[in-house]
Amino acid sequence: MSDDHARWNSEMQAVWLYRVVAEAEPDPARRTTFAALGDAAERQAREYLTGDGWTFRPSARSRLVAQVVRRVGPRRARGLLTAMKVRGMSIYDAPREQGHAMPTTAEGIGARHRRAGGGGTLRAAVFGVNDGLVSTTSLILGVAGAGADARDVLIAGSAGLLAGAFSMAAGEYISMRSQRELFEYQIAEERDELERYPLEEAEELALIYAARGVPIEQARAMTLKMVEDPERTLDTLAREELGLNPDDLGSPWGAAASSFAAFAIGGLLPLAPFALGAGPALAIALVLAGVGLAAVGAVLSLFSGKNALVGGLRMLLIGAAAGAATYGIGQLIGVAV
Repeated sequence: MSDDHARWNSEMQAVWLYRVVAEAEPDPARRTTFAALGDAAERQAREYLTGDGWTFRPSARSRLVAQVVRRVGPRRARGLLTAMKVRGMSIYDAPREQGHAMPTTAEGIGARHRRAGGGGTLRAAVFGVNDGLVSTTSLILGVAGAGADARDVLIAGSAGLLAGAFSMAAGEYISMRSQRELFEYQIAEERDELERYPLEEAEELALIYAARGVPIEQARAMTLKMVEDPERTLDTLAREELGLNPDDLGSPWGAAASSFAAFAIGGLLPLAPFALGAGPALAIALVLAGVGLAAVGAVLSLFSGKNALVGGLRMLLIGAAAGAATYGIGQLIGVAV
């Protein structure tokens, strides 16, 4: 298959999915937008890329994505749809009835994406601390339940902490690396399409703005002027069509380091009494772990809007249940051995 044929086939897969999304979208204005985006993509593909004898059939991947869209709706499946070159998913980022002012700068367009990302980073860090806290405390209790002395508990706990932290870091690196490569590929595709069909890309962008309440003629006037600056337009397309901030695609090494650090911080809390040789190390470790779990629960309540006391107590009870289970299993293993 030639490059043009492959590109045409990819475009037609997206066109077919636009139809599926339009059928599954309950909101009339968004339904009209996706149908119009599909029509524009089809005209673009047929005008510039169609060759003799080319026929289209939805791929197995497209059919699978379509099934997901029909079952859960376009909003919940937008990550899959974006990967399949279905544009305009960013219209779900804010309630349509609030409107969306026509942007005048690329920086202004990306502001809401940057605001949305900050809380996610903090929440991920809190969860990382919680993972390290629960897993290390449970490991300490399991080993202690088996009858190990403080030295053995320290060795086992340290090994578990390092293994968990490195595992978390490796997983986060791979995840972020794969995600970044996908984003870079999507932006490269957008750049290629902007070079080939600037007017069509301007029309797609105008349709997205129109779905947010901007008069279509005003949207077209702004986007036609915008395409005179290709780099600014590419930045805008990435933000509005793909929902990406080209200046912040995520750092795999940064994600790995922060994941490692968050897990290690949580794990060090119950391990510290054993490392410092403090009196009744296990009892102190349990107190520190309990305080840490309650604090984590209280912080997480900030994201859910729930009562901080209830959140802290719930997290404490969950951690206590995990610790009690591993301590009991440790005792059974200790007796059996």
